[in-house]
Order: sequence, then structure tokens, then C-alpha cells
Amino acid sequence: MATPLVVSEVFKSFTMHLRDGIRLPVVADVSFSVASGECVVLGGPSGIGKSSLLKMIYGNYAVDSGQILVSHKGRIVDLATADPRTVLDVRRQTMGYVSQFLRTVPRVAALDVVAEPLFARGVSLADARDRAAKLLAQLNLSLDARNRAVVVDMIEEKKRAGVALLGIFHDEEVREAVGSRILDVSQFSPRKAAA
Repeated sequence: MATPLVVSEVFKSFTMHLRDGIRLPVVADVSFSVASGECVVLGGPSGIGKSSLLKMIYGNYAVDSGQILVSHKGRIVDLATADPRTVLDVRRQTMGYVSQFLRTVPRVAALDVVAEPLFARGVSLADARDRAAKLLAQLNLSLDARNRAVVVDMIEEKKRAGVALLGIFHDEEVREAVGSRILDVSQFSPRKAAA
């Protein structure tokens, strides 16, 4: 599929149950797509909804309304309405998520976090850990100039392979090097929509 990710008219708010059910709007009317071989960078100030948007696309956060369409195994899946088993299958076979935090799961080593997708696809645990260790060693877990270039090369390789990428890059040099375009998430601010 030339456009493996389409986000259409997505709205999201959080309900503060311990604050008398106050609803806090996060994003309103989010619509964009990511083409094969493209790296779309989510931009905008802190707190505008970039991370929340990624979590909605990955299925960690529910949406209030709208569609998140992903090409999966030759068909289109709406992650906004998909059942949990389908979301897990999309994660195993089609979509990855790289966190900015090394310990994304409490008390689980970064090595096992990186190895888990391979293990889930049937690679032996020993081989998955070995491949993960090589990848982590290649990255050196810091973004000095040398390692920044390694990360940029890895992203460019994925783009050449036709992978659609969506991310938040705090490092300006990396953002400028890999971004096909920047999507300003502040345009989806509910405060802007209400004005």
C-alpha cells in the first residue's frame, strides 16, 4: 500500500475521574497520512499532544472518535475500533514502537525490550537477545555525533525499504536529516478549534 497509515478526524480527551469527571481535550480533528518511504516528524511545543497521538496510533490510548487506518496483511484495519487481539497482531506483524525511555517496562532490561518483537515472531530467545545486543551495541545508547549518524543511517535504510515512519525527534539535527516533512500538531489543538 502506498499509504500504509491514514489518520482521519481523530478526537481525544482525557476524563479526570478523581476531579468530578472533568474532560480535558487533547487533540481535535487530527487528519494526516504517512506514505511508504516517508518519515513524518510530529512537531510542536511540549504538551501539545505529540506523544498522545503516537500512543493512539499504537493502540495504547483509545480515541473519542475518528479513524486510524493501517495496512495490515493485505487489508485495512481501523485501530480506533479494532479488538485487542487485532491490535496485538498489528503490533507483532506490522507496526513497531520505539520509546525514548530505555526501560519502557518496569524491571525489564532494555535488551529484552528490544528482543521481544523478534521473539514474538518466532525467533529463539537466545537469537533474539543476540540480535538485540548487536543493535544496542551498534547504537552505543548515546547520540553523540558518531552515533547520531548511525541512527540517521538506520532510519534512511528503513525509508529506502518503503517503511512508513512517524516519530518525535528532540534532536534537531536528526529531525532535519530524516524528516520528509514536519506535521505541526499544534494545528490540532482543541484550544485552537474552540477559538
